Amino acid sequence: MLNGKLRIALLISGGGTTAREILRACKDGRLPHVEPALVIASKPDAGGIQKAMTEGMDAKDVIVIRPERGSPGSPKFGEAILKACREREVQFIGQYGWLPITPFNVLVEYEKMIVNQHPGPLDPANPGMDFGGAGMYGRRVHCARLYFVRVVQRDFWTEAVVHRVVYYVDQGPLLHVARVNILEKDDVVSLQERVLPVEHRVTIEVLRMFSEGQVTEIRREKPLIARYELGYLDEAKKIAIALWPNG
Repeated sequence: MLNGKLRIALLISGGGTTAREILRACKDGRLPHVEPALVIASKPDAGGIQKAMTEGMDAKDVIVIRPERGSPGSPKFGEAILKACREREVQFIGQYGWLPITPFNVLVEYEKMIVNQHPGPLDPANPGMDFGGAGMYGRRVHCARLYFVRVVQRDFWTEAVVHRVVYYVDQGPLLHVARVNILEKDDVVSLQERVLPVEHRVTIEVLRMFSEGQVTEIRREKPLIARYELGYLDEAKKIAIALWPNG
């Protein structure tokens, strides 16, 4: 670490509420060994841009790097991200509501030092048998989870998750997981509202773990989804994407 602090880049695409909470945690002493060095937004209208500057980030360190149209995970896009990180001596990257595919050259340079926030249960040991993957983000995840548990009538909970970023979407090892009970009265919006502060807590805890050299990986004792339930899972995801086209 530089000067005893882990220099981090925060990647955002939307409102930036998690990034804001991380910046606040760095200021109020909860993350004494973490130094925010860079915020990258994938869209110029991302609400998190203003939040980051309001929390004290210098305007020159809050930048927009847009993925190339038609090839969002291109090496050129990745090199732009890497250039910005190198200029600021970034040691760790966190994806907090980041929607683009992170290019492979970024994953190589920041191997085991890049993480992602996800608002639902993941099971990296069983790809395709969880609430991640292509198209699963934001309210879609909450919708799919609600539909699934109510159809199969078990496991009335969801999770806030942080995992390592690897080449395959949402398949990196789990680093921290926190459960949130699903209530009978819950809808997609109410569940999202209750999960979000737990996501904030989990992401801050993971940053503390990295800054203090205490990172461990988590493996589930049993699969989230039984083979005979895969049809229900597929249906849940399709319904979620249809109902929440903008995530």
